[in-house]
Amino acid sequence: MLRLLNTITLLAMLGFAGVQYNDPDWALWVAYYAVPAFWAFMAGYRYRVFRSVQWLGWLWASTAAMAALVWHYWPRMPNWWVKSVWMQEETAREGMGLMIALGVMLIAVFTAYRKR
Repeated sequence: MLRLLNTITLLAMLGFAGVQYNDPDWALWVAYYAVPAFWAFMAGYRYRVFRSVQWLGWLWASTAAMAALVWHYWPRMPNWWVKSVWMQEETAREGMGLMIALGVMLIAVFTAYRKR
């Protein structure tokens, strides 16, 4: 079940990265989405690496970095969660994308400890 969840989140992050092709700062956003994709892959298919404290440390450091990005890109406009707002405001979509990415990271953390 956890493998399926990590596979779904991996594919979602790869999809998020894939639609950045027309963004002026596409490389930055591809990197933001590639990191959770990597950890979803590791948690789903290479979970034995989490027996190592070093790998867990890198996972936690990546998760903390993603949390910092969510804080930095948190949408500042009122009602940012309303469709009419985020359809117009790129900053709302960016913030929401990073919130989803943090969720993917937390799923990977949960999987790592569960499979450990």
